[in-house]
Formats: sequence, structure tokens, C-alpha cells
Amino acid sequence: MIDAAPGQGFELAGDDTVLPYAVEPLDARGRVVRLGPLLDAVLGRHDYPPSVSRLLGEAIALTALLGSALKFRGRFILQTSSDGPVSLMVVDFTTPSDMRAYARFDADAVAAAEADGHAAPPDLLGTGHLALTIDPGAGQNRYQGIVALAGNSLEDAAHDYFAQSEQIPTRIRLAVAEIVDRDPDGGRRHRWRAGGVMVQFLPESEDRIRARDLDPGDAPEGAASHGEPDDDAWVEAHSLVDTVEDHELTDPDIGAEKLLFRLFHERGVRVFEPLSLNDRCGCSREKVAAVLSGFSKDEREEMTVDGEIVVTCEFCSTRYHFDPEGAGGDA
Repeated sequence: MIDAAPGQGFELAGDDTVLPYAVEPLDARGRVVRLGPLLDAVLGRHDYPPSVSRLLGEAIALTALLGSALKFRGRFILQTSSDGPVSLMVVDFTTPSDMRAYARFDADAVAAAEADGHAAPPDLLGTGHLALTIDPGAGQNRYQGIVALAGNSLEDAAHDYFAQSEQIPTRIRLAVAEIVDRDPDGGRRHRWRAGGVMVQFLPESEDRIRARDLDPGDAPEGAASHGEPDDDAWVEAHSLVDTVEDHELTDPDIGAEKLLFRLFHERGVRVFEPLSLNDRCGCSREKVAAVLSGFSKDEREEMTVDGEIVVTCEFCSTRYHFDPEGAGGDA
């Protein structure tokens, strides 16, 4: 059974949306993200190798799942920094729905990894850390959680984050696929798709909350200790999510509602209003000019090439041209 929350119409979530849901008999809540044109546009602005596109696609899907939970105006930022062929990824989610992303990589190292068949996400990430930052803006303090990257996937790193920082039992599945088909004129085209599903154990019963939060050191002798509760409802919820296959998350014919029905129809699942995601960068000519105005005249002269300063946004690849004599003047 699948139904809409009270007072809401039942409008199916399409591509580039996040769909919140609840499985009340299991005290479970979560979200499903499906990315299509947005992901294709973000990746299409950069000449990323296929393996880098897949990795960044996972990071974008993960950020959409996590950032869409914010209930206030602000930003959620995912950033990786590591010694792998992909040394840096930044994905920026600005509430309520704007996303941008980019990756920095060593082209030769990525090509070698792809040629050797060692270009899976953990191979590309290498060793380093994943930082998840919540920035409320308006001069308020940031909150940041950092977990290690040590040959593990983004899924694994996210699980570590929730276990260490949030202490909320969480399961996440991510998938990215490149689809090859024909455009309306019959030409061959490549399109990127991504999807993800997250489930969390959020019991309302005080007894079950206490059981969930019990420190393993206080557990009875002989009890299992995996950093997660052995509550039957949570075992069932995360076991079902663990069965999700990659193609179910990326197939355009399997919508978010259909996926949730497959997983939770025996228990019943309630969906809420989907959130539409936007491919939108926060850069502007005014912001770049403000940064340039902070440099001295000599520093701006060092940046000058052929009589102008050209600044390219790493996220959206927009190029801004400036007169070096006036930080904000047209070249």
C-alpha cells in the first residue's frame, strides 16, 4: 500500500526530485532521489571521464538526499579531499532546491585507473576525508562532520557519518548509470541518470529510543554489538533497502513511488510532497568583482592576460571578463 500524506494531492514525483516517505509500522522515514536532466547538465559542462562522472553523480545524489532535509534557509555542502585520482569533489545544495557541483582530478591517473580496471569509486577516492557541512548563513555558526575515506565508498562514508555524528541508524543506496539512446533526429546520444534511497530509524516510543541509544558497553553480555539497534522493525527496514538493485534507482521507468511500493507494500508506505531540484549556480558577476576588488593593483596585473582578467566559475564554467584597472569594470 502506498498513499499520500493527509491534505496532499497524489502527484507522482518525476526526475530531478526528492520524495520524502514514512513507513510508520516500522518507525522508518526516508527519501528517494531521482536525477535526470539536472545531472546530465551538471556533468555536461565539464569534460569528465566516465568514471569521474559516475563518482560525482553519486556525490550529487547523496547531497540531494541529505541537503533536502534542511528545514531552514541555508546550505549543505559535501566535500571530499583525498590522495586518489579524484582529489577533490564539492557539491553545494542551497535550500530549498538549488544544486551545483564539480570535481578536480588527475586526468592521467584516471585514464590509467580506467585502463587497469581499477576505477571504482573507492579506487578514485583513495585515502582522505569526507566533510559534510551545514551552513545556516546570516553569521550563524557552521556545523561540520568529518569522516575518513580509506578505500571505502561514499555510501560507507555516509553510514559512518550518521553513526558517529548524528547517531541515527541509517541506510543509503546510491547508483549512477549512463544511458545510450537516440535523440529525436535519430542521432546517438549519451545521458546520465542517478538515484538514491535513504531510510532512517526514528522511533517515537521512549523505550525503543533508549534501546537504540544504548551504548554497546552497557549491553548485556553476549549481545550483538554492531553500533546499530537490533530492533526487529529496523532490521526489516534496512534489510529491505539493502535489496535495492542499481538499475531500480536509475531506470526511468521505475519511479520513486513504484520503488517504494516494491519495498514496503506489505507494511504500507506514506509519501509526502516531492521537492523539485534545480540546476542553479550561485555565482554572479557582482560576487566575482567583489572578490577581485580585494586584490591589490599589482596582484590584478599578475592575473591579467591579453589586457583582461578572465575568471571561470569551477561549478558552472561561466567566464567573467574584467578590466584589470577596475575590478568590476567590463574588459
